[in-house]
Amino acid sequence: MHWKILVVSAAALLANLSLAQNLSSYYNPVISGFHPDPTCTFVPELSNTFFCTFSSFITFPGLPIYASRDLIHWKLVSNALNRPEQLPALAFLARGSTSGIYAPTLRYRDGKFTLFNTLANQALYPTNYTRFDNFIMTTTDPYNSSEWSDPIHFDFPGIDSSPFWDDDGQTYLTGSFDGKTILQAPLDFETGEVLGPLVSVWNGTGLPSPEAPHIYKKDGWYYLLTAEGGTRERHRSNIARSRSLFGPYEGDPANPVLSAYLSESYFQAVGHSDIFQDAMGQYWAIALAVRAGYSYNFDPYNSIFPMGREAVLTPVQWPEGAWPTYMNVSGVMTGDFALPHGPVPELGEGGLSEADDVINFALGSSLPAHLFHWRLSIAKTYAISPSGHNNSLMLQSSVQNLTSFDADSTRGLGQTFVARRQTHTRFRFSVDVDWSGLTREQNEVGVTALQDQAQHFDISVAMLKTNGSGALAPHIRFRGISTMLYRLPERFKYVDEAFPLPEALIGKMVRLQVEAVNTTHYAFSAGLGGCDEETPMEIYGYTRDNYLVPYFSGVVVGPYATSNGKFGEGAFKSYVSRWRYTGLEQVRELPADQQPVYWDETLVVGVAGTL
Repeated sequence: MHWKILVVSAAALLANLSLAQNLSSYYNPVISGFHPDPTCTFVPELSNTFFCTFSSFITFPGLPIYASRDLIHWKLVSNALNRPEQLPALAFLARGSTSGIYAPTLRYRDGKFTLFNTLANQALYPTNYTRFDNFIMTTTDPYNSSEWSDPIHFDFPGIDSSPFWDDDGQTYLTGSFDGKTILQAPLDFETGEVLGPLVSVWNGTGLPSPEAPHIYKKDGWYYLLTAEGGTRERHRSNIARSRSLFGPYEGDPANPVLSAYLSESYFQAVGHSDIFQDAMGQYWAIALAVRAGYSYNFDPYNSIFPMGREAVLTPVQWPEGAWPTYMNVSGVMTGDFALPHGPVPELGEGGLSEADDVINFALGSSLPAHLFHWRLSIAKTYAISPSGHNNSLMLQSSVQNLTSFDADSTRGLGQTFVARRQTHTRFRFSVDVDWSGLTREQNEVGVTALQDQAQHFDISVAMLKTNGSGALAPHIRFRGISTMLYRLPERFKYVDEAFPLPEALIGKMVRLQVEAVNTTHYAFSAGLGGCDEETPMEIYGYTRDNYLVPYFSGVVVGPYATSNGKFGEGAFKSYVSRWRYTGLEQVRELPADQQPVYWDETLVVGVAGTL
């Protein structure tokens, strides 16, 4: 039986067998790591399969589509955003952590999947509503990335657009405007033409940012589900209903229907949910949450939750004519619900959501579906097993390094970077690098644990002058930055430490590694590469998890190549091989031994440093 699910017979626990029922249990998050703003739809016609997707911001490919038949084992089956020509503007977004693909809504009807999205450019002035590009994508084959359509764009001055079909077949748009209200209008889903005025239907309960609206019709009522309170500690799901689609809407007296604010739960910021049914008629909600603990309620920007917003599942009771009630989210969910059964979908392009990586870049292969770039990729920048470099991925360097904010200055060429999500509390990630192509100062190839361009820590092989002014030589460099709008400048962190490449590594492949060694620290190490087995590694630095605090996303890990502002695009080529990601532990309750973090601690740097 798979480790993520435990089904227990309640009959053994009940003295009166006539009252016996089956208790089911499962673990949250059901899809771990950077998977915010979830939305799901159930498709009986496709073997009773559930499909979900998430915000992907500036990652490309983006809009990952996951499929499951038991709500526990989720397989990445396609990426709806997979071709540069679908959204060329993605290449030019300046703010990596807060721009890009926002809050999709996925629905299935009459043999077709419909996906509403917003491409947000938060570098534009707040009253410039062209910063929100809303669009529709469709497919009849969710298992094939190339079958997702080009976008149909429509005018809407807000975010989180969502589709609704009324009983008469009329189609409507619902979305969030200006962080103040929910707007609605009839919309032609085929052409993108807005067919009537935008009408404000609900302003929420009075908290900031009513957003993420979804309309459901049930028992003669129109139900409007929203997120509210901002996406941090006061985040929640609220619901309202009306006998008329355009209102007036009355809020549930029990709002919020889902929240963790001021709770003792390890799972905080719970909200932004979407409700769907299974084949047995049971209701479920997919929602977002962060694993941070109680202190998050008071200091969210100094908390430990590097994976950011993850996807959690909770049962929903929704009797006829009544309001829906959610079960509170926890790491282990147990109740009298019945989990669906079914095999993992056979079709699709990716693997299970928490699978380890063993990637050898075989000749004729392509990048796995769960790997992605920062903004759009440039085809010539990457090559699998090029001539003379079998079982490797060629990285052609970019001028910009990972700290670059302004994508416009690259003319859309972006940063040379390939990554995957951190999906385990504790993990180990490494690649072997062939750095022989590094010949000029500041040529650098490395691996990173990256939250965004203002928060990342890297270990690399870099060509530097010895002691800053001597002869040019290869070095192991541990470098990082941690700055954010909600952190005082005296709490910013910078590190740039260089160590001459050990003699044993001169002229050899170097293995670079990032490891989450516990719930609070990452270690960055290097050793001899070029072999498949494990090899002794030397730690060159650590960083604390609260220097990688998410805005909207979560930590990703992967290799990069940059000339750090020198010599133009493609200044050198490097090669990475033996890509390995191993999940070591999934923590679902706040560890008793996790110590509080304080700002006056110093970042630990140096060979064989201590935590």
